[in-house]
Amino acid sequence: MSYPQVLTPEEKLAEAKKQLNLPRIVVICGSTRFMTEMTEADLRETKAGRIVVKPGCDMKSPHELWSDPVEAEELKVRLDDLHRAKIRLADEVLVVGDYIGDSTRAEIAYARSLAKPVRFTHPEVDPDA
Repeated sequence: MSYPQVLTPEEKLAEAKKQLNLPRIVVICGSTRFMTEMTEADLRETKAGRIVVKPGCDMKSPHELWSDPVEAEELKVRLDDLHRAKIRLADEVLVVGDYIGDSTRAEIAYARSLAKPVRFTHPEVDPDA
């Protein structure tokens, strides 16, 4: 007697995306100093037929939502968690910009630990190259 294979959550997600016939999902990573470049990458990836997710907040720019330093630190933690969820959802990662800081380096390492393909707009900044 054979038993059905138990799928991991990741395998279930991949199967659901396949059954839904979804296009590839690309998550954009990089320093928020490159928000303009991220918007351009979003346009190009969308034109190529991909679903794009990217950072939604630029906490380096002043805004009332993160004007309080204590609330800003709490928000940053939540946004980092949210971005890791976007990486888990995505089929691949696109790193934008010619600079890799600690946060982006951690996102790249996380994506690679999940066996997600990682592309770069500037391949020379790949920390593993």
